[in-house]
Amino acid sequence: MTAHVKPKALDNFKARDFRMMIDGVWTEGDGMIERIAPGHSVVVSRYPAGNKADAERAIAAARKAFDNGPWPRMTGAERSNILLKAADLIAARADELAFLDCIESGKPISQAKGELGGAVDIWRYAAALARDLHGESYNTLGDGTLGVVLREAIGVVSIITPWNFPFLIVSQKLPFALAAGCTTVVKPSEMTSGSTLVLGEILIEAGVPAGVVNIVTGTGPEVGAPMTTDPDVDMISFTGSTGVGKLTMVNAAQTLKKVSLELGGKNPQIVFPDADLDAFVDAAVFGAYFNAGECCNAGSRLILHTSIAEEVTARIAELAKKVKVGDPLDPTTQVGAIITPQHLEKIGDYVEGAVKAGASVTLGGGALDLGLGQFMVPTILSGVEPDMAVAREEVFGPVLSVLTFETTKEAIRIANAIDYGLSAGVWSRDFDTCLTVGRKVRAGTVWMNTFMDGASELPFGGYRQSGLGRELGRHAVEDYTETKTLNMHIGARTGWWMPR
Repeated sequence: MTAHVKPKALDNFKARDFRMMIDGVWTEGDGMIERIAPGHSVVVSRYPAGNKADAERAIAAARKAFDNGPWPRMTGAERSNILLKAADLIAARADELAFLDCIESGKPISQAKGELGGAVDIWRYAAALARDLHGESYNTLGDGTLGVVLREAIGVVSIITPWNFPFLIVSQKLPFALAAGCTTVVKPSEMTSGSTLVLGEILIEAGVPAGVVNIVTGTGPEVGAPMTTDPDVDMISFTGSTGVGKLTMVNAAQTLKKVSLELGGKNPQIVFPDADLDAFVDAAVFGAYFNAGECCNAGSRLILHTSIAEEVTARIAELAKKVKVGDPLDPTTQVGAIITPQHLEKIGDYVEGAVKAGASVTLGGGALDLGLGQFMVPTILSGVEPDMAVAREEVFGPVLSVLTFETTKEAIRIANAIDYGLSAGVWSRDFDTCLTVGRKVRAGTVWMNTFMDGASELPFGGYRQSGLGRELGRHAVEDYTETKTLNMHIGARTGWWMPR
């Protein structure tokens, strides 16, 4: 972990000024929000500071486009072709989009490029689902009745995305809403709006009609709140913290909107003595420090059998020391910057609190001064007990908590003894052990002898306070629809209770 100097890529860099997109028109705001790169401490982007009026105009544009525009009335094949063109354009501008995500979020450039590749695949998958969306028919209701169940686009969807995976997460929502025929208002994080605004340019070029996708930048109170309360919005798709997710539900309840929430996680990896420990150690380091731990899916809790805990913890620490923390624009960097100085301080407070509660620091524990932005040493806390805050709450940083167990029943109890249920991992060469744990751990995804793998075809979401609903998978487009029953009577009605 050596110090770095300012990268040459930013020697002549000029901060980019963006505008919002409302009803197909690029729009200024009352002011501008400056984004300081967390890995370089320079201003890299400026976005319009949108307000309630901007959000309302965007919602009105989406409402008009849904009620009167062509998008919901196109064939699935027509929408699919436009989404496929968008995917091609995203691929063509992948380096530009990855660069924006890298400098605005602090993630490593190699990781950002990988996320763009995943996003392109998601857009193509959603395009295929646009042609597969269908209803049902029932001809078994008697000679005089035919039942048809239609699937119709739900309407106007508010999409609110976080800062940690700016382009990837909007890609887990927007193409599926568009495939269903919905119109949308998108609010990216005010810290990482750049790649989403470039996506607006791409969708216009791909042929998405004006008003179908509107992108409004600004803060949650100014822009996000009206997007969750406006009666012209039919559905909200939100990814972010559990606290804000709860507030979103409260706001949505005023008009009984449909809500899809992907929220926090405190994800365990349960490791038995017979596991492939070489494979696990690698997965443990990846799961804990990928995206600097600023990941709802991070494997931030290790639940190790007592017979292997000391050995495995030592091996993880040795491998973690080799992780390269540094300049996000360096292609060899594995862990980039922490999103803000305030968040770095919050992570440090969790570590300090754990030590005061009786845990010990096996590795790291503090900030790392590289002469750039804000960074943190990969950290391991040993001797963590299940009731400690660091074992129950989402730290959202490169901090790994190590707990131990004696029996399978105890391991499952520890894994489930929190408010979250997003994902989990189980490691054993015995398939019965993996299946037993996999079925009893309360989580939306359980990985067996791997961690943080994924595919566009596999649903993603959580139990309990990790959220509501699922993204991705073959039913993802259906989440943005309503069902309508057509009960059709054929011929004269018989059996009426009134005498004839």
